[in-house]
Amino acid sequence: MADAASQVLLGSGLTILSQPLMYVKVLIQVGYEPLPPTIGRNIFGRQVCQLPGLFSYAQHIASIDGRRGLFTGLTPRLCSGVLGTVVHGKVLQTTREMIARSAATLITHPFHVITLRSMVQFIGRESKYCGLCDSIVTIYREEGILGFFAGLVPRLLGDILSLWLCNSLAYLVNTYALDSGVSTMNEMKSYSQAVTGFFASMLTYPFVLVSNLMAVNNCGLAGGCPPYSPIYTSWIDCWCMLQKEGNMSRGNSLFFRKVPFGKTYCCDLKMLI
Repeated sequence: MADAASQVLLGSGLTILSQPLMYVKVLIQVGYEPLPPTIGRNIFGRQVCQLPGLFSYAQHIASIDGRRGLFTGLTPRLCSGVLGTVVHGKVLQTTREMIARSAATLITHPFHVITLRSMVQFIGRESKYCGLCDSIVTIYREEGILGFFAGLVPRLLGDILSLWLCNSLAYLVNTYALDSGVSTMNEMKSYSQAVTGFFASMLTYPFVLVSNLMAVNNCGLAGGCPPYSPIYTSWIDCWCMLQKEGNMSRGNSLFFRKVPFGKTYCCDLKMLI
């Protein structure tokens, strides 16, 4: 019981600290670029056209909504995190990790949808998804039960694929790359698990991006409609369009953000006008 409580407290603390980062990431994922590109240099010193990074983006949000505005969507995200930790911990005792993770994702996804929409409404300065209870009523009234599960399929697929990749890579590394005679074998295995988890999350990032876009797609917010975002007919349509544009990794990096070739953002249109 004490372990579960400590996990919930630790997870909640990390969620609060990482909320501004996620907020910026979500706005970038939906294609909102309020600041114009600048000329900078990449890690190799080569001159490139770059989009503003995490700190510039966060400063822009704070200049409009104040520092408190950087924590928009925190309440439903905390609910999602607490429920996910409890459900995952309970199910993990009696079944496999994949089912546990899928169950946690299924139960927490409605809160995830509310979190994303409350963030994305910054783009159009709307106030449609402000309170948790009001947001639940709004989604149910406009979209029914299915509205709470917008973007669920790619998120579930990404979670399952990430889990299998992580465990498979960790097994290969631990079995064939590490010497079982090393005194710090357990510590080395934990490091390898972390590294393989990082690579698995990178490979499955497109599922995260598509899931987040579908969660806000055509939901009545400016950020989920043209010119910021096309209206997608399905998550597969969203995937194909992003792949065609070369935007499958949009939002994955928050620092060295190179402008995709041929891509026009809304900030560019404003400058032309």
